[in-house]
Amino acid sequence: MSTQRCSWANPSNPLYLHYHDHEWGVPCHDELRLFEMLNLEGAQAGLSWETILNKRENYRIAFDHWDAKKIAVYDAEKVAQLLANPGIVRNRLKVAAAITNAQAYLRLCDELGGLDAYLWGHINGKPIRNNGDRIIKTTLSDQISKDLSKRGFKFVGSTIIYAYMQGIGMVQDHAVDCAWRT
Repeated sequence: MSTQRCSWANPSNPLYLHYHDHEWGVPCHDELRLFEMLNLEGAQAGLSWETILNKRENYRIAFDHWDAKKIAVYDAEKVAQLLANPGIVRNRLKVAAAITNAQAYLRLCDELGGLDAYLWGHINGKPIRNNGDRIIKTTLSDQISKDLSKRGFKFVGSTIIYAYMQGIGMVQDHAVDCAWRT
């Protein structure tokens, strides 16, 4: 007997099942993971999440385990290395966005303490529970998207931000019949 999961969780991919079962929709307050997920969601634009998830370990290595201070000062030589790395999505705009995002993230940390305080402050620290409908963006994701853009972040459109909110557990969107719905 198999356990019921959300329909998008590919049962033939152990990485995807682990992500669904242990990360997606689970409230995250870890700054490093919040920064990583913001960049990975941006890298996913126009692709499937499964593609990015399958490359996640490669991203961690390529981007210095998401150390924003290191990423913020990447030079042309490092960018060339990244664009030659088959383990990540070799899109010049997405690579540049990770660098720009690191710089914006460091400013946000100085100003507000980090993504944890910034993001969870929008919902008073309590995840939004939805009824399992397929939602792609909301007024809140629009608001966060616009504000992050003003702060200099890239690849943070409203749909990307809503997927990010789901991934880091700000939103609980597991299907009603999913065993992981809490």
